[in-house]
Order: sequence, then structure tokens, then C-alpha cells
Amino acid sequence: MSHSKPPPLVEGVDYYMDGSRFVFTAAYHQKRGYCCNSKCRHCPFARDAAPFASMQLVGLSSKPPRRTG
Repeated sequence: MSHSKPPPLVEGVDYYMDGSRFVFTAAYHQKRGYCCNSKCRHCPFARDAAPFASMQLVGLSSKPPRRTG
């Protein structure tokens, strides 16, 4: 199976520059297809829709165990 390179990003379509920072557009995020939960400026997805945004750790307590003895 051959792996092809993803198409190059196009400035003004996939991203724009804000000083020295890349800012991804909503079009880029929609092509990517999911929310990375990084609070992107133009994220078209509901933040709660990210699969890991609602994960809970089960069986762990926020309090340290009590020592007896």
C-alpha cells in the first residue's frame, strides 16, 4: 500500500499568518474533520464534541489515600 503525501497547505485558504503564527481557517479544520480541543480561533466544531473532552478517569480519587496506623 502506498502512502501519498497530503496536499500542501495553501495560504489564504487553509491558513493565514498573524505575525509569526499560523492561524488555521475553518475550511482547514473541516477538511481535517475533527476538533483537536486546542481552542483554535476558527474551529467549526463544538468543543464538547471532541471524543476526549468528556473522558473521565474512573476509579481514581482526587484525594490522596488515608494512612492508617
